[in-house]
Amino acid sequence: MKEIYTEIEIVANARRVWEVLVDFAKYEEWNPFIRQVRGEPREGAKLEIHLTTPAGTKRTYEPKVTRVEPEKELRWFGKVPGFLSGEHIFTIEDAGNGRVKFIHREVFGGLLSSFFKDTDDVKAGFEEMNRALKARLEA
Repeated sequence: MKEIYTEIEIVANARRVWEVLVDFAKYEEWNPFIRQVRGEPREGAKLEIHLTTPAGTKRTYEPKVTRVEPEKELRWFGKVPGFLSGEHIFTIEDAGNGRVKFIHREVFGGLLSSFFKDTDDVKAGFEEMNRALKARLEA
């Protein structure tokens, strides 16, 4: 099992961060990593996600939304049966004084997870997205 973990502090309340996070239709306007999401942020919904890593790798995958806790957490889970799975997790925590800590991570499992080598590029993509989310909310 492998995990990519990033976090950033944002001057905004949880409600506003949540609104931007689940407004998938506008990802193309601000998100340099997850360029497009088709689907709805509701448990059990299937998504179509298009991403581009900082190194230029493009991927499309179709995970299922596994958790929606407004203003707190959004998760989706995808897998290549038997070989590689990933749970993408966004968490919003109150940091006090009108700030939140936005935690962005992915937990990989399956037989091929120990061979997954793009973790530095993917982590850089998470960090790019975090900075873009912060810029959008603090503008």
